[in-house]
Amino acid sequence: MQSTLTQNKPFSIDDAPIADDLKPISNDQRTVGAFAYMSMWLGDGFNIGNITLGSSLVVAGTATMSLFQTLTAAAIAIFIISVIFALNDRFGYLTGSPYVMQLRLSFGTTGAKWASLLRGVPAIVWFGFQSWTGALALNQIVRILSNGSFNNTAICFVIMQIGQILIALKGFKSIKIVTSIISIIVMVALFSVFILLVTQHGAVIQSKLVDVHGSWGLTFFSFIVAFLGNYTAIFESAADYSRELRPNLSNKYRGLLYFLPITIAYGITIVTGAMLAAVTGISSPVNAMSTLFNNNVITLFVSGFIVLGVITTNSVANIMPPTYILTSLFKLPQKWAIAIVGLLAACSFPWLLVQDSSSAGLALFIRSYSIFLGPMTGIILVEYYLERRQYINLSSLYNEQKQQSIKWNAPIALLIGAAAALIQVDLSWLVGFAAGGLAYIVLNRLRKEARELPEEEVNKLDVDE
Repeated sequence: MQSTLTQNKPFSIDDAPIADDLKPISNDQRTVGAFAYMSMWLGDGFNIGNITLGSSLVVAGTATMSLFQTLTAAAIAIFIISVIFALNDRFGYLTGSPYVMQLRLSFGTTGAKWASLLRGVPAIVWFGFQSWTGALALNQIVRILSNGSFNNTAICFVIMQIGQILIALKGFKSIKIVTSIISIIVMVALFSVFILLVTQHGAVIQSKLVDVHGSWGLTFFSFIVAFLGNYTAIFESAADYSRELRPNLSNKYRGLLYFLPITIAYGITIVTGAMLAAVTGISSPVNAMSTLFNNNVITLFVSGFIVLGVITTNSVANIMPPTYILTSLFKLPQKWAIAIVGLLAACSFPWLLVQDSSSAGLALFIRSYSIFLGPMTGIILVEYYLERRQYINLSSLYNEQKQQSIKWNAPIALLIGAAAALIQVDLSWLVGFAAGGLAYIVLNRLRKEARELPEEEVNKLDVDE
C-alpha cells in the first residue's frame, strides 16, 4: 500500500533522487551580490595561470607576437568570453540549477554525467597547476623567513591543497568573502609588478616585445584560441556561479559583471606575463619574479600575491565545478567530493606543464581540451536558445522518469565538432564551436528528440507540421 501511495504521489523536486547541492537554489537563498560577484572574477583573472599564459608568447627570450598584436588578440578573446558568459549564465540565473543539470537538456540524464567530465577534468588539472605554482611561491616565502633552512616545495604544495579544501568546505559563502578581500590585494600587487617592469626595464620590453614584427597569421589566431580556451571551462559552467547571484539583475547588467573585471584582470596579467618572460627569458612567473627583483622584501610581497591569487582562482573556477560533477556521478556528499577533487589535482603532475625554458605545455593543454569544450559550448547554447527558446520545465528536468537516459544527437555533434577541431588544433575552440553547433542544428532537424516546450511553441510546431 505504501509503495502505491508513493508511486501515485505528484512529483516534487525536493523528493528527486539527487544530491541536495544539485537542486535549484531559491531566490531567498542567493547571497552573492554584484560587488562580490565582480570581485570573484577580478580575483580569478589576477592569477598565475593567466600570467603564465602571457609568458607563453615568449620562447627562449624571443616574443612570437608584438605587444600590439598581443593586446589585440586578448581584446578579441575577452569580447567573445564576455558575450558567451552573458548568454550562458541565464540558465543558472533563471532556474537556480547547476551546469550538470543544464547538460541534461541536450545529453540526457546519463549522458550529462559523462559529458560533464569534459569540464571536470580540465578544472582538476588547473587546480593542481595553480596549487603547484602557489606552492613555489609559498616555498620562497618560508625559505626567506627561515634564512634558507627550509626549502621543500612538495610540503608547501600539500599545505596549499589542504588550505584550499578547507575554504571550499565552507561553501560559496566562504568563497565570496575570501575572494572579495583578496581580489583587491592581488590587483594592487600585480599593478605594482607591472609598473616596476615598465619603469625599470622599459628598454628591454621595447626591443623584445614592442618592436617585434610578430605574425598576424596562424600564430595570432592560435593565441586568440589559447586566451579564449583559458576561460572556456569556466564560461561553459556559468550556471554554477550565476545560480548564486542575487535576483532581479538585468541581462545587460550581468554582462558588465563579467566584462569589466575580466577585461581589467585578464588584460593586465597577460601583458605582465609577456613582459616578465621577455625581460628574464624565464617562462615560470614565480622563478622569473624571483630572478628579476632579487630582493627579499619585494620577493616576499610578490610571492604573497601569487599565493593569494591561487586561492581565489581555485576557489572560484577549479574546485566547485568538478565537485558538482562528482556529486552527480557518484551521489557523494559534497565534503567527500571536494576532498577527492583535491586528491585528484595532486595526482595530475602539475609541475610538468611549465618549465623555466618554456610554458608551451600549458598552451598545448588549453588547446587540447578546447577540442571538446568548443563543440560543447555550441551545443548547449543551441539547445537553450534555438531549440527550447529559453523555456525550461524544472519539474520535468529533475524527474528522471520523464528524461531520456542518453540523447544521441548531442554526443554525435560533439564528436563531429571535435573531429573538425582536430584538423587545426591551433584553432580548436573556434572550429569546434562552429562545427559542433552547426552539426547539432542539422541533427535535430533530421532526428527529432523529445523536448518540453511552452504551449505556444507546441501549437506552432503542430501548425507547421
